[in-house]
Amino acid sequence: MSASSPAAPAAFSRAWLLSNDPASRSQAAWGRRYQAWLAFRRNPLAMVGLVVAAVLLLIALLAPLLATHDPGVQSLGNRLQPPSAAHWLGTDELGRDVYSRLLYGGRITLGMVVAVVLLVAPFGLAVGCVAGYAGGVWDRLLMRVTDVFLAFPRLILALAFVAALRPGVESAVIAIALTAWPPYARLARAETLTIRRTDYVAAVRLTGASAARVVLRHVAPMCVPSLVVRVTLDMSSIILTAAGLGFLGLGAQPPLPEWGTMIATARRFVLEQWWVPVIPGVAIFVASLAFNLLGDGLRDVLDPKQR
Repeated sequence: MSASSPAAPAAFSRAWLLSNDPASRSQAAWGRRYQAWLAFRRNPLAMVGLVVAAVLLLIALLAPLLATHDPGVQSLGNRLQPPSAAHWLGTDELGRDVYSRLLYGGRITLGMVVAVVLLVAPFGLAVGCVAGYAGGVWDRLLMRVTDVFLAFPRLILALAFVAALRPGVESAVIAIALTAWPPYARLARAETLTIRRTDYVAAVRLTGASAARVVLRHVAPMCVPSLVVRVTLDMSSIILTAAGLGFLGLGAQPPLPEWGTMIATARRFVLEQWWVPVIPGVAIFVASLAFNLLGDGLRDVLDPKQR
């Protein structure tokens, strides 16, 4: 009995989540989430992306605990040292520990990505839902503004915005956010145009609900799954844009250990002391690949067109 008792609550929870006759809306919602998780877990590449992305974010958060050296301390006598027991990933042109700078650089690069997502996802969702639900003049006005931003390549437009402001992390985040929201607005508008014609939205209107309540409580939540997929897939391009701005000297400024900036300051050593520029480049590649794999897995689970 003692051997089977720990499994009993787990079996009950699984049966409760997979019930074909849920007793409440909460049980039905949790059941859908659990089924989505089971479908996601069956995709090994998506699980790899999830684990790698989670590990990268965790390492970035714990950088002060995991770093072996102060990322800003220079030691010219140890400059351009190869990987060793004292410096796991070697040292850069100023004798700074590459491993410690890589960890702290993840805090900056991934922090910029998170900041951009938190800015653009709600804004793009709001613009798309308002345009799709209101229609008419509001739709034409908001979509023409969106088309103007979409007419320029993201990196070129971000460069223009940063040049108009001043180089730095804050300016880079604002510039990337200003160039990243239009696809989300387009996607939310397309979803809203479909949702607003459904019977349940018409029933909500008949109850006397205002347009704002319909959009906030019934339309926007239906757009969130597709938006989550698009955001996850776009994280790799946001990482590349942030690193590109840093590489061009318009993002994080030295001595901040941002991955793109680390590559820019060490690119002249690529043929001899290859580990100095290559290691942050590998970090950018791994992070971008992880979010792409995660986004593909979420798309298979959340996008109804893929089912």
